Amino acid sequence: MSSTVKTRTDPAAPGERRGSRRKQKGIKGNTLWFWVFVGPFVLGLLIFSYLPIIWSFVLSFFEAYNTATPSKFVGLRNYVDMLTDHNFLSSLGTFTIFAVFIVPLTFVLSLALALLVNQVKIARAFFRSVFFLPTACSYVVASLIWKLSIFNGVRFGLANTVLGWFGVDNIAWLSTVSPPWYWIPLVTVRLWLQLGFYMILFIAGLQRISPTLYEAAYVDGAKPGWQVFRYITLPQLRSTSVAVLILNLIAAYQAFDEFYNLVGNVNYARPPLVYLYGISLGSIQDLGHGSAGALILAVIIMIVTLLQSRIFGFGKAGD
Repeated sequence: MSSTVKTRTDPAAPGERRGSRRKQKGIKGNTLWFWVFVGPFVLGLLIFSYLPIIWSFVLSFFEAYNTATPSKFVGLRNYVDMLTDHNFLSSLGTFTIFAVFIVPLTFVLSLALALLVNQVKIARAFFRSVFFLPTACSYVVASLIWKLSIFNGVRFGLANTVLGWFGVDNIAWLSTVSPPWYWIPLVTVRLWLQLGFYMILFIAGLQRISPTLYEAAYVDGAKPGWQVFRYITLPQLRSTSVAVLILNLIAAYQAFDEFYNLVGNVNYARPPLVYLYGISLGSIQDLGHGSAGALILAVIIMIVTLLQSRIFGFGKAGD
C-alpha cells in the first residue's frame, strides 16, 4: 500500500515545484512592472511634493532671506510674527468674505444644474459636456478673459457695454473699492470654472437614488417638486452635499490665480496665498515667514475640514 502511494505522489512533486517557481517568478515579474510604471510617479511625488513640504517646515524655524538655505535658528518667532501680522490676518478676512459668497452660490447653482441636466431625456451627455467644459480651462486664461474682455473698466468691456445700453456709466470693476465691485468678477470667474465639476458630483449622487423611493413618495401623496426634493432627494444627497461643501471650502482657501491675475497683490482683495507668495517670492523673499504662514494656513484648512466633517457626520456608517 505504501509503495503504491509513493509511486503516485513522487512524479507530481517536481511538477508542483516547477509550478511554484513559475508562480513566484510571475509575482516578481508583476512587482517589477508595477514599479516600472508607478515608480516615476512616486519619485516625482517625493521630490516635488513631500520634500518641499518637509523643507518648508524646516525653514519655518529659521531666518531665510533671499535663499532657501536656513541661516539663523529663531524657533517659533516666525509663527508668532505671522499670527500677529495685520496683513496676514486681513488676508484671512478676505478669504472669509470670498467663502461667504462662493461656497453657498456654488452649492446651490451646481445642485440646480445637476437636477436640470438629470431630468433631460434628449442629449443629456451633450449638456453635461457643455457645463463641464469650463473645468478644463486654465484659471489664468479665464482670469485674463474676465479682466480684458468682460469686466474691463473701459466702455469696450462686455459688462460696461451692456450697462451702457441702459444709460449706466462705465464702472472700474477691478479698482473700485467703495462699493467693492471687484467681488463680482472674482466670484463669477470662479463660479464659471467650477460649477461643472460639482454638477457632475451631484449627478452621480442623484443616479444613486433608487427610483422606488420616488414611487413610494408618490403613493403616499407627496407632490412632485419641492416636497419630493425636500424629503427624498436632499436627504439622499447628504454625503455628496458634505463632500461638495468640504471640497469647495478647501478650494476657496487655496484661491490664488484669479485674485493674482485680476487684481494683483493689493490690500483690499488679497487672500492668504497671494500674501504669502508676495512675502516668499516678492521683493523681500522672506522664506522663513512665508513657510511659517503656509503651515499655519495648512493647519487652519485641516481644522476647518475636520470640524465640517464632524458637524455634518461625513464618513459615518449609512452615508
